[in-house]
Amino acid sequence: MRQEDPVADSAAAQHERDAMRRAVALASRGAGLTSPNPVVGCVVLDRTGRAVGEGWHKRAGGPHAEIHALAEAGDDARGGTAVVTLEPCHHTGRTGPCTQALLDAGIARVVYAVADPHPVASGGAAALAAAGVDVAGGLLADEAAAVNAAWLTSVALDRPYVHWKFAATLDGRVAAADGTSRWITSAEARADVHRLRAECDAVLVGSGTARTDDPHLAVRGLPGVRQPLRVVVDTDASAVRPGARVLDDAAPTLLAVAEDAPEPPAGRAEVLRLPRAADGTGLDLTALLSALHERAVRSVLLEGGPTLAGAFVAAGAVDRVTAYLAPVLLGAGPQVLTGAGITTLAQALRLHVTGTAQLGPDLRVTAVPTRTEES
Repeated sequence: MRQEDPVADSAAAQHERDAMRRAVALASRGAGLTSPNPVVGCVVLDRTGRAVGEGWHKRAGGPHAEIHALAEAGDDARGGTAVVTLEPCHHTGRTGPCTQALLDAGIARVVYAVADPHPVASGGAAALAAAGVDVAGGLLADEAAAVNAAWLTSVALDRPYVHWKFAATLDGRVAAADGTSRWITSAEARADVHRLRAECDAVLVGSGTARTDDPHLAVRGLPGVRQPLRVVVDTDASAVRPGARVLDDAAPTLLAVAEDAPEPPAGRAEVLRLPRAADGTGLDLTALLSALHERAVRSVLLEGGPTLAGAFVAAGAVDRVTAYLAPVLLGAGPQVLTGAGITTLAQALRLHVTGTAQLGPDLRVTAVPTRTEES
């Protein structure tokens, strides 16, 4: 029996870890471009552990990450290792199965981070192992899952991943007592919001924001991005007026109204009629998220005001929070969150901070609910 060289094994393991970190970084480049498919990155190592090819899933319907990486690696892939952030797919959709491409390239080992939970595409690891490929899973799984959180959440819950974004003063106000709110945060922070929009499938606001701000909601300043669906929750069809900015042709728009609401001035927008919430305030959020999921929306950027945000928090439908905090004090005015159903500290939605950054004079804080992290 051949004895393994522990030094060589250690070096090989480090090559694979480095390759997986690179693959995670590559996967992130597909954010906002691959939906309803996942973001995936892949690095191919030759027999010596040298990186000879890399790629990422660039758009839905296009070649998968493995295909790009194998093409770059060429003959050097034979006998080598494919390091990929998601278990290679084993089905034929708009593209062929990556498992077969890996076998055709002569890959001897596949290391993946996260098992594919999709019932159609899963099974790649077992198929590769059955064909004689050495397969290992779980390497840097947390990092790979984090970059693919939107898609993984949508598969697990059959609803879009909801990312709540807000801008506030240090004393938690989203506007002054007279309603003025432009601008609490700096130009740098506002530019970053457009990055978040570009990474999501839909941007969602409520009737209060539509009525007060007449928001445009399209991505600006980032050429080549796919514009997200603009969604306005206008329960009584009274907030979006003729000529509203969301009715232009810069991006598609969906107006969500109650089943018994009058006909809104849709213009170029699609109208979606939904049941009202059980308590009579607003729309049934479960029905809204289900309807968006059926439209291939896998991630939503919630930019609504305190009332809509409170409804999402009360429904347990917030998966990530990004707060832009300005070094400003107002002392009065609407707060970040209302109507969330939280009446005592024991009911507080606890968050785990995943990142902070200074943008101009402002502080960006990104966090996820503790329950989401644990799950």
